[in-house]
Amino acid sequence: MGVFNRTVIDGKPFVLVPEEEFEDMMDIIAAKEIMARVAAGEETWPAELVYELLETDSRIRTFRSYRKMTVSELAKAAGISQPYLSEIEAGKKNGSIDVLKRIAAALSVDLDDLVVD
Repeated sequence: MGVFNRTVIDGKPFVLVPEEEFEDMMDIIAAKEIMARVAAGEETWPAELVYELLETDSRIRTFRSYRKMTVSELAKAAGISQPYLSEIEAGKKNGSIDVLKRIAAALSVDLDDLVVD
């Protein structure tokens, strides 16, 4: 890190930091915050899953496969029928908000991880 200049403005002390070094410091702070969340147990996803989620036509199916669940297992966990879940995954039916919330809970993801605008 470089040398920082100190100054006083309106009686308050300030430190002038070069913009590039300020951005580096902010990146370090953000990285530490993320690592603390991971250390506290927050789940992370592999890059392959993230890329697949960006390309998939069914985020529910993608998460279900990632969780190594069958359609029947997820349907049972969400309290819906297997044919209904299959139709939602295939895009033939839209699930209600309540059903999507139950599916998200069964997959241990947030509702907004399933629904993309």
